[in-house]
Amino acid sequence: MSDLPESVESVNQLAVVWRAMVLDRAADADVRDLPGLAVRWADSRFGFWNCVTLTDAELDAESLGQQLGQAADIMRSKQQPGFLWLFEDLLADDAKAALATAAADAGLEFAFPGVGMAGDILPLPEPAHPDLTFVRVTTEEHLLAYADLNSRAYGFPLEAGRDGLSGSTLWKDEVHAYLGMRGDQPVTCAGTVAADGRLFVALVATDPEWQRRGYGEAVTRKALYEGAQATGLTRATLHATEAGAPVYPRIGFEPNSPIRFYGLTS
Repeated sequence: MSDLPESVESVNQLAVVWRAMVLDRAADADVRDLPGLAVRWADSRFGFWNCVTLTDAELDAESLGQQLGQAADIMRSKQQPGFLWLFEDLLADDAKAALATAAADAGLEFAFPGVGMAGDILPLPEPAHPDLTFVRVTTEEHLLAYADLNSRAYGFPLEAGRDGLSGSTLWKDEVHAYLGMRGDQPVTCAGTVAADGRLFVALVATDPEWQRRGYGEAVTRKALYEGAQATGLTRATLHATEAGAPVYPRIGFEPNSPIRFYGLTS
């Protein structure tokens, strides 16, 4: 099991950050910490705010089956769909071998891959991009633009992203959230937030029409730069989708645990 301490750090960062994020959406959000499971479920139309994750390290095959079944039962009890986040490097070898069968038996199907990353990379030089200016998210108009960029990038309906972010004071006051503007058009976004002595990168997105121009890297650097300036933190963490994963090593992040996202079997 390579990078086990970093993988434990990665799942702990999810539990800390997502607790704040889902409570920002709903004061009665489900944020239970159960034996081996963390529930972070806002029942939002924005699927990323509906999360269950396994938290035990070196989980064996028998325990994996039990916990996947419990996670799936929790997911079935909710109104809105969401994801089980499974950090592969927390599993013992027998559990990794049994994962496909155990997930199917629990009624879970693989949705998409990701990877945890971290690095002692801060502070960074102040970033710049010849096409972009950067604007901090401080108004509802900014926040809706941020939400719409995420919806477009991840294939969600616009109303889903807005359900996840509209009206948030957390994202306007505590998250160092930035839009990358091409003229007066928002084309990319990223945010960072302090969490347990680290700076966590959240909801990086670029409009599909403007991808592969270095915009996502530039705005991520901006959010990291400003977050580090404000907090003095030196270590940063994130969870990358497959599409975003190539960007972050260029900033200095190192991959740790692969992440498998599961939904309920349709």
